[in-house]
Amino acid sequence: MNSNQYFAHSKNDAGTQHLLSEHLSRVASITRNYLSGWEGEQEGELAGLLHDIGKYGDKFQRRLLGLETGLDHWSQGAYLALAECKSIAAAVAIQGHHIGLQSLLKEELSKLKPHKLKEHHPLGLALSETNISVLKNRLNSDGLITSKPDKRLFEKVLSESEARIDTMLDVRRMFSALVDADFLDTEAHFNGSSCEIKRYRQPGLMLNKNHLASRALEILKDHVENIAREKTYALDDLRSIRNNLYECCLKSSQQKNNIFTLTAPTGSGKTLSMLAFALNHAIFNNLQRIILVVPYLNIIEQTVKTYRNVFSELDDEFDSEFILEHHSMADLGLESTTTDSERLDTRSSSNSGAENNHILLRKRLLSENWDAPIVVTTNVQFFESLFSNRPSACRKIHRIANSVVLFDEIQTLPTKLAIPSLASISHIATNWNSSIIFATATQPAFHHLHDEVAKQCNSGWNPKEIVHSIDKKLKCNNSVTFEWMNSKVEWSQLALDISKLDQVLCVVNLKRHALSLWQELENINQTNDTFYLSTNLCPMHRTKVVDEIRNRLANGKRCRLISTQCIEAGVDLDFPVVFRALAPLDAIVQAAGRCNRERNIRCGHVVIFEPSDENHPYPSFDYKQATTVTKQLQNKYGEIDVYNSDIIQEYYKILYDISAPDQQNQDLDRAIQDLDFRSAAKYYKLINNNTINVVVCFDEDYFSKLKEQVEEHGVTVRWIKNAVRSSICLFRPNSDDVVWDAFYEAKQPATINRFNITQDWYFLADLSDYHNILGFQKPDSLKCWIG
Repeated sequence: MNSNQYFAHSKNDAGTQHLLSEHLSRVASITRNYLSGWEGEQEGELAGLLHDIGKYGDKFQRRLLGLETGLDHWSQGAYLALAECKSIAAAVAIQGHHIGLQSLLKEELSKLKPHKLKEHHPLGLALSETNISVLKNRLNSDGLITSKPDKRLFEKVLSESEARIDTMLDVRRMFSALVDADFLDTEAHFNGSSCEIKRYRQPGLMLNKNHLASRALEILKDHVENIAREKTYALDDLRSIRNNLYECCLKSSQQKNNIFTLTAPTGSGKTLSMLAFALNHAIFNNLQRIILVVPYLNIIEQTVKTYRNVFSELDDEFDSEFILEHHSMADLGLESTTTDSERLDTRSSSNSGAENNHILLRKRLLSENWDAPIVVTTNVQFFESLFSNRPSACRKIHRIANSVVLFDEIQTLPTKLAIPSLASISHIATNWNSSIIFATATQPAFHHLHDEVAKQCNSGWNPKEIVHSIDKKLKCNNSVTFEWMNSKVEWSQLALDISKLDQVLCVVNLKRHALSLWQELENINQTNDTFYLSTNLCPMHRTKVVDEIRNRLANGKRCRLISTQCIEAGVDLDFPVVFRALAPLDAIVQAAGRCNRERNIRCGHVVIFEPSDENHPYPSFDYKQATTVTKQLQNKYGEIDVYNSDIIQEYYKILYDISAPDQQNQDLDRAIQDLDFRSAAKYYKLINNNTINVVVCFDEDYFSKLKEQVEEHGVTVRWIKNAVRSSICLFRPNSDDVVWDAFYEAKQPATINRFNITQDWYFLADLSDYHNILGFQKPDSLKCWIG
């Protein structure tokens, strides 16, 4: 067998085989290009050259003919990178490109020695070739030469005392570039000339003459000017507030890469202002991408809609993929622009189906590596990728370099993950030629954690405020007055107070509190004008309720809304009066942002009350702890000025002192100390994923069609996209909990696993368990279950 006959992959649809030398050369080139200008670029190129060197083995070539199975073709390249080229980072990246990142510890790396793998392979595989010299000679015969990189991420095997987040993150960046390059070249081969789906390489925001950022900024400026001319405000000061913030962001954007904070109240036009900052900042620093990170899906939908509206007239200049929406449900099923009936209609023509499949596959391809100028994603996607060890999750990490990363509502970041999260993005801003912007109305006192963050990255946490001195025009406290009730209140009394008002929002901490208050209003015959929102309502139901409320508010009709905290997550309603149960200070500020946000009246009114409920009145210990700090400040100041940045900073400092973030996730700390990528991925979790999805019957026709489809085809990707609108998410009950009697499981086909979609889909067994106002209600026979 001569050197020209070693192949990387089997034949594609066009009958062409993939030469191994070409594959290794291209992957090396793409990887180095991704890492250009960074200290790890030479190691990245080395990783590309060696990542599949085991495919030069005769056993692997027989495998392409279907004559061998169960082979390891990557460990040999990892060993060569480590033993001959002294590149630890390249070795770990190569080892992980099929099995995930493992460990940087010396004893783990020693397991890469071929004789050890031959004697005992952890996965029970056989090496495609145990003689490393044979593989290296064949590589060299193909004209590919490896050498020790001049620059390496680290010169020697790290000890536990040198273990840090920034070190592991740099390895993930190299790993990301290698994985993406490998995927792209393999994809290009199998696509061939006959494939309908071509990988389109986005130019980024700034590339040669394609200055998309400059053109996009022009369009955004025109859009903002049009809004200023056309929109009428009941009071002129709101126009001034929004214009002031927008101008501050534009002016402050011409700075070198850094970590920035943007502190601005709800309703001040933050969404467009921070986009203006990002575009102008990208132009100033020649950055390639804007990544917007938000905590909740409904905020993503609202933000993407706003951004696409800005650039809606640019179809001839920007393609539809200028803005990429990426989250757990973004690439499933049909486009979100379709109606409910269209989502469920399986009778569409084959041409239409092919077009939809083409669009879906294109979006899925681009989502895999964030190949778009503007990416909008979630905290979960962003942060969990930074701590992942899986190729699919890490593949997009290298795109974060040379970018502007915007975080909206960053106060939602869990305290227990604050230090590792801040360390990772501080390192990105300092070493990856990127900028970080934290935008929120309640800027956490993260600088209070500087010393702990500095233990995990050199730079610690030293942000710069975009609006250097909070101008009085940027304060919204003159549009709202606050009343802090001194004594606890019964639900019956609160219901009576609410019943006297025509338009009022009341936000409580628990679903059972919302239910108790709604029932009290029903007792005084006020429920005809009273609405209810919680996550017990499916999205389709919540959308209908919000639309009805928005219509009533706009037309001056009577409207009383009882809601859990879900109203505070990107639902832009505007009430003249808001009641808020005592809560963490940032939650109170969010609720106040639903009061007189459009300045339709001279002054709104926010009432903070404490329910007289002694039986577990808070949803979690962390929530209770933060609420206790709010109470402490109330006792100190009486009437808290929630727009006073000094008080907000004091709140967070006290919270961090009593909650001790550096002690809250010792499992993750130990994984980092052990340089263990697998355990780090396991213990860095933003949300509790131990949940189930229950399809409910809000719309009987919709529910029936979902049942018919799942009975015929099982749970498919398209079905999930449809079902999400008519389902609720519940924490998984214990296996012996009687509430399981209220559900039955949806049919699950084996193929769903390749999409990494949860299999936990159920239907509500008794349709009467879904109330037309209150949503899912546990059956009377199961009331003993407390959710």
